[in-house]
Amino acid sequence: MVVILIVAMIAMSTMPILQNQIAAREIDSVARRFIVHAHFARQQALYLGEQVLLAPATQSGWDDGWLIQSGCIAKRVQSSCTPQHWFSQGAIDPIYFKGGGKQFVDPHSQKRGILFNAAGAAKTGQGGFVANRLILGHYRAPSLERQLILGSGGRWRICDPARDARRCQ
Repeated sequence: MVVILIVAMIAMSTMPILQNQIAAREIDSVARRFIVHAHFARQQALYLGEQVLLAPATQSGWDDGWLIQSGCIAKRVQSSCTPQHWFSQGAIDPIYFKGGGKQFVDPHSQKRGILFNAAGAAKTGQGGFVANRLILGHYRAPSLERQLILGSGGRWRICDPARDARRCQ
């Protein structure tokens, strides 16, 4: 009985650490998936020579997932042009975007999303460069966060403010 009690006490003391590690892996997984989808959108823009949009699946924000679409984004007036949807990511519970994922908002149109032009650059509808970040959080571990940062050269990185706060600036 004493051995079982000791094992139970050790298990109880390590449970929060294990839960935080699981939450950290879930956040990292969603962050990597988002970046892979952003790379896909950029590559499609380069390959097709037209604009490709990575945008939230709903107007409420990135928490409901995102989609990648191409064709006719800037050419909505042409009736013969039909937008192409490649794939989308559904809701990402228990992960959420802190601040509702308000980042990556075009200052001119107020639409959320990342628009890659034919040269593969992330630009606004008016041609300005989009350098920004999204911050991921976890409902079961509120202290955890990961920042997805798009740099001026188009390179993405995942930053953990708890470990490398200096790099997250």
